[in-house]
Amino acid sequence: MNKTTSDKLTLEVKNRELTGKKAKKLRKEGLVLANIYGPEFKSQSVSVDSKAFAKTYRTARETAVVYLKLNKDEVPVLIKNVQKHPVTDMILHVDFRKIDLKKKIQTEVPIKVVGASEAVSQKAGVLLIQSKTVLVEALPQNIPSHIEVDINIIKDIGQEIKVGDLKKSNQYEIKTSLEKVVVSVVEHKEESVTPDTTAAAAPEVITEAPVEGEEGTSAKTEETAATQEKDKPTEAKPETKGKPSKPEGKPTQNKPTTPAPKK
Repeated sequence: MNKTTSDKLTLEVKNRELTGKKAKKLRKEGLVLANIYGPEFKSQSVSVDSKAFAKTYRTARETAVVYLKLNKDEVPVLIKNVQKHPVTDMILHVDFRKIDLKKKIQTEVPIKVVGASEAVSQKAGVLLIQSKTVLVEALPQNIPSHIEVDINIIKDIGQEIKVGDLKKSNQYEIKTSLEKVVVSVVEHKEESVTPDTTAAAAPEVITEAPVEGEEGTSAKTEETAATQEKDKPTEAKPETKGKPSKPEGKPTQNKPTTPAPKK
């Protein structure tokens, strides 16, 4: 990334002929795959040094004009659709949107919350950011890097700031609906309500009605369980036979050996 005295952001890119799976080896060389597209411009595949792009992106984000040095040309673009690896966070692919500096364009601009709300600091309210960006129309060089939302004006719980409440500018126009809520402060709710709901849900699972067609199977299972309980003493008899106690039939076997008395 290079900056001139006028703070113009420039970035050198090179033509890329490799596409698809073959282009993956370029990433091992420290390059980011990219495309340039736009109205009245033939889409072109390029590559850019990953470190140089990262420095430029930190400054430009997706709102500042970047001038791509491609061969002998200088192409004004906006950075769009930065794709990153879900684990390593490495930048994999980027789109550069070619723009006409003399024509207005529309793009999303991030919201930046500033100030402190009395409803949050003194009344235990919870601040909700309901819109992270707003749609802005302007000449490319007049697109703001962000739009500030001052929450000092929120004094009570339940108050909100809508798009129509944001500061106006003669350099750009906000195209998002004026009635859309940007930020609001709501009442803090105790989290202890959640365990009660969970505890009440447990009996519903236990007493859940059987699925149609499975009722007979459930009854058979209960009957089988009852039968097994009755059979347990019978199964324990073999253990009793193995004990060293005298057999029950032994006294009866000794009777024939006793001589009968003479008359």
